[in-house]
Amino acid sequence: MLVEKMVRSSLLAVGILVAGMHASFAQDVTQEKVVIAHRGASGYLPEHTLAAKALAYGMRADYIEQDVVLSKDGIPVILHDIHLDTTTDVAQKFPERAREDGRYYAIDFTLAEIKTLNVTERFKADTGKQVYADRFPGEFGMFKVPTLEEEIKLVQGLNHSTGRDVGIYPEIKDPAFHRAEGQDITKTVISVLEKWGYNNPASNAFVQCFDWAETQRIRNELNYQGKLVQLIGENRWGAPDGTDYDYLKSSDGILDMAKVVDGIGPWLPQVIEGLSENGTAMMTPTLIAAQRAQLMVHPYTLRADQLPEWAGDMDTALKAIFDDAGIDGIFTDFPDQVVQYLASNPGA
Repeated sequence: MLVEKMVRSSLLAVGILVAGMHASFAQDVTQEKVVIAHRGASGYLPEHTLAAKALAYGMRADYIEQDVVLSKDGIPVILHDIHLDTTTDVAQKFPERAREDGRYYAIDFTLAEIKTLNVTERFKADTGKQVYADRFPGEFGMFKVPTLEEEIKLVQGLNHSTGRDVGIYPEIKDPAFHRAEGQDITKTVISVLEKWGYNNPASNAFVQCFDWAETQRIRNELNYQGKLVQLIGENRWGAPDGTDYDYLKSSDGILDMAKVVDGIGPWLPQVIEGLSENGTAMMTPTLIAAQRAQLMVHPYTLRADQLPEWAGDMDTALKAIFDDAGIDGIFTDFPDQVVQYLASNPGA
């Protein structure tokens, strides 16, 4: 336990140290272009660990993302998936707890049980092979699954001690699945956010969801007054019931979303389809319609180690995103690189 606390303290110190190193690249949250740390500084440390979030803070991200699922006892925890078996050692610690499909679901484990797990770099459940081979070594499993409130305390604590105002960007994961399991994840998450002051248009948070019906429920039924973002995927990925991404990408869909949300979170290829012959970004009709509707546009996900086919390097991608397409912000695994680009290109 003492070693674990020392590791956590050391990693938090690393984040603060990087904050000083990158002070010249600071991005004010009131500026037009924002850097959203995708699962934290996940290009450098395992996703959704407090260490990755502290490092993202130190790298001067404007917002830090939290993907939220529920434990068996209804506690919001931070995991990208409803499963535990691609980022933790759950299969080793609880081999008998898999469902018939062979997967281990967070909602089948209490928070106390989840806290016994070690979090590692993401790997494939079937092969155990690390997804990004050159990222943090998978065998260094020294991290834990945080709760939503722990992450909020980390961000608000650092805001207090540094005088900055970094925001949070929680995603409500698979609300239909949680409902089928007897839990209302949306109501639970909104309650936590409101408890911590993220309950009005001026509060420094965005709530995001892929489920269009649930996004409307958040605004119209739960009466959430904070900023909302509708995530947009592809129907072929398996859209939630009642969500037609093809429609949401259309001009009519954009106008419907503009009645409910403050912004959209599209997949990057849905807003930039490549570069023209003169090397500038080719904007899609979806992006043009969203900008005309005055919706903020925050695409996902820019990775230095998995760039779009049309981008030879990060600067090329960032020029297309910010300079050419005028996009408002970007989800990235490498927040330091985006912060540095924006600092070096203040007109972006």
